[in-house]
Amino acid sequence: MANSPQARKRARQAEKRRNHNASLRSLVRTKIKGVVAAIKSGDVEKAREAYTQAVPVIDRMADKGIIHKNKAARHKSRLSAQVKNLAA
Repeated sequence: MANSPQARKRARQAEKRRNHNASLRSLVRTKIKGVVAAIKSGDVEKAREAYTQAVPVIDRMADKGIIHKNKAARHKSRLSAQVKNLAA
């Protein structure tokens, strides 16, 4: 356990940041699941709409460092390919 005042403060800040980052990661997962659900339903327009809403969220979290930029690119690429295959 932290003994010095600054170490205690750092522990409080780390916990606060961890909780905040967890909620942001959850938001990314929710958006991705929304796109996957729309793809599974077979509705092309719904899937495109969900994808266009998910991309800015994924990019923003990658910029903030919540998720790695390569992971963001991988998710966008795979979802995009699935939406395109659904339209074809």
